[in-house]
Amino acid sequence: MTLTEESFHGALPPPSEVAKANTDSTRDREEIPLPSVTRTGAVVPRKRAVGRLVMHSMAMFGREFCYAVEAAFVTPVLLSVGLPKTLYSLVWLISPILGFVLQPVVGSASDHCTCSWGRRRPYILGLGIIMMLGMTLYLNGDVIISAFIGERDKQRTWAIVITMLGVVLFDFAADFIDGPIKAYLFDVCSHQDKEKGLHYHALFTGLGGALGYLTGAMDWGETVLGYSLPSEFQVIFFFAVLVFLICLTVHLHSIPEDTLRCKNEETKLLLKVTESYKYSSIEEEIKNGRLKSTCTEKKAAAKPGKCTIMSHTEVQKRMTLKSLLKTLLSMPSRYRYLCVSHLFGWMAFLSNMLFFTDFMGQVVYQGSPYAPHNSTLYLTYTTGVEMGCWGLCINAISSSVYSYLQKILLPYIGLKGLYFIGYLLFGLGTGFIGLFPNVYSTLALCSLFGVMSSTLYTVPFHLIAEYHREEENLKLQHGEEAGEHERGKGIDCAALTCMVQLAQIILGVGLGLLVSAAGSAVTMISASTVALIGCCFVAFCVQYVQ
Repeated sequence: MTLTEESFHGALPPPSEVAKANTDSTRDREEIPLPSVTRTGAVVPRKRAVGRLVMHSMAMFGREFCYAVEAAFVTPVLLSVGLPKTLYSLVWLISPILGFVLQPVVGSASDHCTCSWGRRRPYILGLGIIMMLGMTLYLNGDVIISAFIGERDKQRTWAIVITMLGVVLFDFAADFIDGPIKAYLFDVCSHQDKEKGLHYHALFTGLGGALGYLTGAMDWGETVLGYSLPSEFQVIFFFAVLVFLICLTVHLHSIPEDTLRCKNEETKLLLKVTESYKYSSIEEEIKNGRLKSTCTEKKAAAKPGKCTIMSHTEVQKRMTLKSLLKTLLSMPSRYRYLCVSHLFGWMAFLSNMLFFTDFMGQVVYQGSPYAPHNSTLYLTYTTGVEMGCWGLCINAISSSVYSYLQKILLPYIGLKGLYFIGYLLFGLGTGFIGLFPNVYSTLALCSLFGVMSSTLYTVPFHLIAEYHREEENLKLQHGEEAGEHERGKGIDCAALTCMVQLAQIILGVGLGLLVSAAGSAVTMISASTVALIGCCFVAFCVQYVQ
C-alpha cells in the first residue's frame, strides 16, 4: 500500500493547517512531483521516462567529448608553448592530488546542500563552468597571452603557466563532476531507473568519446572555421565548448531535484494529517517507529520556513576534513573492497590509455619520437600515433555497444559476472597486444578496452546503489527511519571516484619512470598484470547483493 498526500485529501476533508501548508508549497509541487511514501517510511521516487534519462546522460556525453579533445591535443599544445619535459609529471600530478583530497569534501557538502535548486545541480553547474574555463586556458593560452604581453620571452613563460593552469583546472573539474552526476541520478530515480540510467551514462560516454576523437582527427585547416580562426586549436575549442554547453544545459533541465526542505515539509505534512484524524493503524506504526518525521527536532536552531535534517552546527562538524576521513575509514568493509577493486581497474585502464598512442608509434610501427622531424623514423611514429587515435575511437564505440549489451547480460550472469568479465577480457587483451604487437590484431583488441571502460562506469556504481537499498531495507525492518544516520550517496560516490585520482597519482609517480627505463612496451604488460590481479579481487573479495 502506498501512502501519499493525495490519498488523505481524497478520503478526508482537509483541516485549516493542512490547507495552509498546501498553499505554501504549491509552487514546489508544480515543479517537483511528489514521490510515493510507503507505510514503512521509505520514499520511492516516481518512474522516469526514457527521454528524461537520456537527457540526464547528456552530461556524460559532453564530458567525454571534452576528455577526448584533451587526450588528442593536450600534448601537442604543451609542446607548442615550450613546456620543459621536467614539468610534465607536475602537470599530471597536481589535479589528481587536489581531487583525491577535496572530492570527499564536495561529496559531503552536496549531501547536505539546502539550495532551492537541488543538492547536486549547483555543484554540477560550478564544475562545468570550471571545465570550460580550463579548456579556454589550455587551448587558447598562447593567444590570450600574446594579446596582453608584447615581450617574446615573457609571452613564452606566461603561455606555459596559463596552459598548465588550464590543464589542471580541466582535469580537476572533469574528474570531480562524475560524483555529483551519479549521486544526482541516485537521488531522483527508482532502483530500476538507476540501472537504466547507468547504462545510458555508459552508452553516451562512449559516443561522446568517439565523436571527440573523430573531431580531433579531422583536418579543419581547409574549412570555413579554419580560415576564420587563428589555428586548429581554436576550431576544436569552439566545437568542444559548444557541445559541452548544450549537453550541460540539457542535463541540468532533465529531472527536477527534491530539496531537503521539500522532503521534510512533505513528511511533516503527512504526519500532521495522520495525527489530526487518529488513524489507529497509522498511529500504531508511528508508535512502533516505522513512520517517523524526518524533520529535526531542533527547531530553535533552524531558520523560519526551512526544515533541515540536522542543525547547521552538525553539518559544519560533519563536513570537516577530519570527520570526513573518519567517515571514509569507518565505511563498511564491502565499500572498502569495492574501492580497492575500482582502484585496480583504473590503474590498469589508465596505464594503457595514457601511453597507447605512444605504444602504437614506437612498438607497433617501430618509429621514434626522438628522431629528426623530417626523418622516416619520425614520420613512421606520427603514423602510428594517428592509428592509435583510431584505436581509441574503436574503444569508445565498443564501450557504447557493450553498455547496451550489459542490459541483456545482467539477468543471466549478474553484476559479479559483468564485473569479472570486464576485468578478465581487458587483462587478456592487453596481454596479447603486449606480447604480439601487430597493427590489425591491436586494432581488433581495442574493442576490449571499451568493455573495461563500460564496466568501470557502470558496475561499481550499480553496486553502490544495491548496497544503499539493502541498508535501507534492513533499517526499516528494525523500525528505523530509512534516511536516519546513514551516509549520503554523495560521499559514497565521491569515495569511489577518488580511486580514479589515486590511480593517476600512482601511475604519475611510478609508471613514467618504468617507461623511461624499459620502454612503452611495458605499459601493456603492466596493464594486463594489474587487470588480472583486479579480476581475482573482484571474484573473491567484492561483496554482491543477492
